[in-house]
Amino acid sequence: MPLLHLVILALVQGISEFLPVSSSGHLVLLPHLAGWRDQGLNIDIAVHVGTLGAVLVYFWRDIWAILAGFASGRRRQRRAGRALGIHLLISLPPVIVAGGLLVYFAPDMFRSPLIVAWTMLGFGVLLWLADRVGMTVRRVEHMTAGSAFIIGMAQILALVPGTSRSGITMTAARFLGFERAAAARFSMLMSIPVIVAAAAVAARDLAQSGEPILSGDAGLAAGLAFLTALLSIAILMAMLKRVSFTPFVAYRLFLGVVLLVLYYGFGWTLGG
Repeated sequence: MPLLHLVILALVQGISEFLPVSSSGHLVLLPHLAGWRDQGLNIDIAVHVGTLGAVLVYFWRDIWAILAGFASGRRRQRRAGRALGIHLLISLPPVIVAGGLLVYFAPDMFRSPLIVAWTMLGFGVLLWLADRVGMTVRRVEHMTAGSAFIIGMAQILALVPGTSRSGITMTAARFLGFERAAAARFSMLMSIPVIVAAAAVAARDLAQSGEPILSGDAGLAAGLAFLTALLSIAILMAMLKRVSFTPFVAYRLFLGVVLLVLYYGFGWTLGG
């Protein structure tokens, strides 16, 4: 894989993985826009491992609290960590079941740039609406099993590229009254088991194909994705203390409109 292609792919994945703009949507669009061949499963695994490392590093305190909470739930702080871990587990089954069914029956059903265009628009508007009408009174500590399950159900929609896993979970959390930073924090913690599951499926497919998982390209991609994802998380969490989700909504609407204009106005092939 050419070095420039590899760098751009890792940067796009790292920057967009945790922002509410859809990393999968951008990765669907990139080969169509640039005329590149598919990057392959080993690079997919590498960039996901890189972004996983970023969220583990940034939220190490939460992860430590969860592990300590399950190890011993007697102290008050450890009870809070255990509760957070339980809520993350509650949010997981819907997307695991739905994702497993999609991978088994129709793995390429939604990989159309035209679908990305419409989901960019539709779920961008939904994020804006949630941010406008949602109260800002709840923090992660106020999470309940019911709220965690609702956010987990919303995560199913992220199986459609362009929806954005972080975007739709933050949207659901904002509708439920969670503060912006709290919505982002819970969404990113939710990503940990999802990324692990996605990487495991990709690794299984790669092993069955007989291709090597480790390579120099994969290592570089993982490192770049890690650094850019870590920076992206830090910027997002800092931004949400002062501003709304409007800049991300504006970007989604702009990209969606551009794609639709290219398709309906200039006949660009977005259908597949």
